Formats: sequence, structure tokens, C-alpha cells
Amino acid sequence: MINKKSILLVEDNSDDEVLTLRALRINRITNRVVVVRDGAEALDYLFGRGSYADCSESELPGVVLLDLKLPKIGGLEVLERLRLDQRTRLLPVVVLTTSREEQDVQEAYIRGANSYIRKPVDFNCFLNAVGQVGNYWLNLNEQSYK
Repeated sequence: MINKKSILLVEDNSDDEVLTLRALRINRITNRVVVVRDGAEALDYLFGRGSYADCSESELPGVVLLDLKLPKIGGLEVLERLRLDQRTRLLPVVVLTTSREEQDVQEAYIRGANSYIRKPVDFNCFLNAVGQVGNYWLNLNEQSYK
């Protein structure tokens, strides 16, 4: 059975957003993608606050693709807040970033990232990476939100 849960893409760079959406489409990952552009908006979406107050918290995404270098609230802090809340502590979060800093990798895992992927510079490699991420987290992985 194909998982039709949405994907939450937390990305402030419009070029990376377009590339990620294109890579998902090319890989035939047809799940709805919700795009937010900063950490504060991501938290509002996931916790049903602010302009997302009408969203049902039972509609958590199947996976969050989280950039680290975000305006307002950084990706590491978003990750930490997600893990502290009962509703989102088990939500799959894949850090998808350009950061090559070993400290960022360590901090992401310490704060509860399920995976850390550096965005490849080559589009074909990026296409492959996004396809594998989507297939694994949305189709192969068994999820529990309890």
C-alpha cells in the first residue's frame, strides 16, 4: 500500500525548494508536499498554531525534510522542539542540508534526527538522493505516532 501522507518541506532557499519538488515529481513521489520557509512556520504548521490553527494535528506529515540554516528558528531548534512534544516526538525528520560541518551532523542526531543527508551539488545525485529518501520514509518504513 502506498503511503499518501504529506511531506513537509522546510526550506528557505527557493532554488532548493524547486529542485526538491522536481526531484520528488521525477521519482514519481506523488504525495502532497507542504512547503514552509522558516523554522517558526514549520512549528506553527506541525502544532496547528497561527495561520495553521485550522489544521488537524492528526494530519501529521509522513516525513519532514528539514533544512538546518533557517530564518527565525533554526533547524536544530525545530528538531529539538519536535522531540520534546508527545505529539511529534516520533515524527520522522530527515535533515536535508548543504552543511558539511561535522558539528551539525552530531547535533542533528543528538537532537533526534532520523537521518542526515547532505544535498549533493550534482542534480542527478540530488535526484537519486531525494527519490531514495521519499521511497524509504513514505513507502518502506513502518511508522508509529503513538
